Amino acid sequence: MNERFVPGAIAEPGLLRATPTAAMVTASYAPDFERCRLLCETLDRHVTGVAHHYILVEARDVKLFRRLESANRSVVDERELLPRWLHVFDDPLSLFRRRVWLSLKTQPLRGWHVQQLRRIAIAAHACQDVLVFCDSDVAFLKPFDCGAFWRDGKARLFRRDGVLAQDGHDEHRIWSRNAGSALGIDPSRNSVHDYISTLIAWRRDTVLAMCSRIEEVHGRNWVEVVGSARRFSECMIYGRYVDDLLDGAGHFHGSEEFCRVHWTGEALSDDEFRRFVGAMAPEQVAIGMQSFIGTDTGRIRRLIGLDRS
Repeated sequence: MNERFVPGAIAEPGLLRATPTAAMVTASYAPDFERCRLLCETLDRHVTGVAHHYILVEARDVKLFRRLESANRSVVDERELLPRWLHVFDDPLSLFRRRVWLSLKTQPLRGWHVQQLRRIAIAAHACQDVLVFCDSDVAFLKPFDCGAFWRDGKARLFRRDGVLAQDGHDEHRIWSRNAGSALGIDPSRNSVHDYISTLIAWRRDTVLAMCSRIEEVHGRNWVEVVGSARRFSECMIYGRYVDDLLDGAGHFHGSEEFCRVHWTGEALSDDEFRRFVGAMAPEQVAIGMQSFIGTDTGRIRRLIGLDRS
């Protein structure tokens, strides 16, 4: 085991300590390195209440991301987190431009699948009470304290009520059903809630209990169970575990999104970017520019005032 980690004991979900410790968790990869560097700079500038920042990457990206390490930030090799039987290769079907994770125990998995598995797996290695998840294409623009994620000893679970009952959420409904299957929830017990966002928090003890539940139900490693269905969401699995199986124990719900994200479409012009930032809700402290949209990181740095050249 990597000497950076102090494994934490599995605990029953209950009340958090009055002042729990929090870790920021970011799953990333080489093409997002500059975006991740920007995240780190803005996190260090604006965010308080973080005991440590874990950056989770595949083995070949570790050396690159080590440049971002500090006393309170470490890079975690996925080999420290995931089973050794899950192997990564350059994918010939994409002319070796993409990576694929293969095993005899799961479906073929892409990078976005494995990033989700890493986010779950870090709970067994971190020692902080609360895990705050933030994508590498996020930048903090305003002061933020991670104390926003707990109240009266309970952790904040992001949930948008009733969304899956509306039209246009077919993929999310599939993720929710597959989450229920992984957790052994009666298929007739459908959920209509959406738990997916960035800049959200999970209790570490609850994640560990969730993984134990999956293994008890199926008699297999939780990675094998989750990876057997390629259409899954780690947020849906955690949310349904808390609400359907724990009846919300140890958590309170919040629907406000702390990060304003530009999910789809074209890269924003300078004026569009300024309007996007100007439209941030009062509770929003960060922005996310989805990396596949292609917004130049240098432009973002300039527009948020980090590069004054």
